[in-house]
Formats: sequence, structure tokens, C-alpha cells
Amino acid sequence: MTEILFYHLQGQKLEGVLPTLLEKSIERGWKAIVQGSSEERIEALDAHLWTYRDDGFLPHGTWREPEAAAQPVLLTVNDGNPNAASVRFLIDGAAVPADADSYARIVLVFNGDDEDAVAAARGAWSEAKARGFEATYWQPDEQGRWVKKA
Repeated sequence: MTEILFYHLQGQKLEGVLPTLLEKSIERGWKAIVQGSSEERIEALDAHLWTYRDDGFLPHGTWREPEAAAQPVLLTVNDGNPNAASVRFLIDGAAVPADADSYARIVLVFNGDDEDAVAAARGAWSEAKARGFEATYWQPDEQGRWVKKA
């Protein structure tokens, strides 16, 4: 059964959190897709994932590249799963896909400082529960570690 994990960013930026979550997915042997709602945001993330660490980078590509299907992490604004990902990250209000049940995990990351983003996440939570998915809610503790709250 697909798990849908809701990650509530508080005092954190997506750019600081997403690379670690993607690295953990790769360590588990999973391919991942990150779906955003704007091409500009995806382009900025693309640049960030090449430079966020001094001692390495996160192997990834975008949906525009001819070898998109071979990427361990694929950044996109589209539905679909060209790299046969097991986990799909939804950022910046990207909706839970119609084919959500084809993934091991859906990870919805939302900005807790944005009332509209919180409202949209609540709606997605209700939708996930109504569709019969196992949904969990995560918040950072004082040390920045993710703690399951629901």
C-alpha cells in the first residue's frame, strides 16, 4: 500500500531539506521524482542539487533531457513516471497524482509558514485518507530531526 508522508516545513527552506530526503531514497535503492508547479522552481532546484554540498552532488536530471528515464532523481512539472520512480516528492502545491497507488511513497512537502500551503496540505490529507492511503504527518523537532506526529 502506498504511504503518503506530509512534511511540514517550519523555519526551514525546501532547499535545505529536500537533498537529504532524496539521498535517503537513493540509499534505499529507490528512484525518485520531484514534481513542482513551475519550470522556474525546477530549474532553481536543478542548479541547487549540483552545488548544495562541497564534497559531492546528487545525481539527477530534468524531464527535458533525452536520458530522463535513466535518472535516479528526476525533476519535473509533469505527471507521469518516466524513470519508474518508487517515490514521488510533491513540492510547491503539486497535487497528489491520480496514479498515486503505483508508488511506494508519496512525499508532500509544504511550507508551514504559508497559510495557503497549509490549507492545501489539509485538503490533500483528507483526500489521501478518503482514497484509503496510509498517511503520516511529520514535523521537525528542536534539533531539526523529523518526528512523526500523526
